[in-house]
Amino acid sequence: MKLSPKFKIGIIVVLLIAFFVVLNLTAISKGIKNFFYLISSPIQKTLWRLGNNLSDFLEAISNINKLKKETEETRLQNQELLKELVILKEIREENKILREALDIGLEKEFKLQIAQVISKDISEDSILIDKGSKEDLSEGLPVITQQKTLVGRISEVYENFSRVRLISNKESSFDAKIVDSEISGMVRGKGNLKISFELIPQEKELKSGNLLITTSLGGIYPEGLLVGLVKAIKKSDIEPWQQAEIKPFFDIKGAETLFILTEW
Repeated sequence: MKLSPKFKIGIIVVLLIAFFVVLNLTAISKGIKNFFYLISSPIQKTLWRLGNNLSDFLEAISNINKLKKETEETRLQNQELLKELVILKEIREENKILREALDIGLEKEFKLQIAQVISKDISEDSILIDKGSKEDLSEGLPVITQQKTLVGRISEVYENFSRVRLISNKESSFDAKIVDSEISGMVRGKGNLKISFELIPQEKELKSGNLLITTSLGGIYPEGLLVGLVKAIKKSDIEPWQQAEIKPFFDIKGAETLFILTEW
């Protein structure tokens, strides 16, 4: 078997080290030792430097590993602190929103459950909230903001979550009316966060900027929830009804904390 050059060099180094060890331990005359020390000093210096360099290298690796461990521990500690800060921020924000809701008397009109928005699906005009059957929620319950703005109603309930169908969803419809008037009709979801006010008699006078609120007809929503403002009116001479495009008050982009009406 042919030995590799690296293996041969390794054997030579080991033999040299063994030789110097034996030289130091045996009772050889000082003159002979001096001679061998003289001719071998360059080799010994090289060996000791290699040894020192190897020792330094191993120590450096050890320090790097120690530093990596300390860095990882610091990172984990920072993550825990950030997590605690986020939780505190959420609690503070939730308390602020709850105080605002109490200021306008929501708790006097309704029995409420507060919930956080988990995800938003604009393509389906729906959102997911962090409350479900564990909190005794059920399908059909209305969802509003702290300003009493209508968001939609629960369409699916899971153990820890619920899906809310927005009023702009194409499957959404409910009765509504113009504030301080006898003008009433049906609000329908058009998709893509748009709604319309329909089935309004032609003789009724709608105006841009009219405020639209819910009625209790049909029992879907309680009366007086804010829906939106009349944006554009559409009339036709051949149709018995007129309709209006509504600018909804609810802003899905800014939605974070909502209220579920469990009783009204």
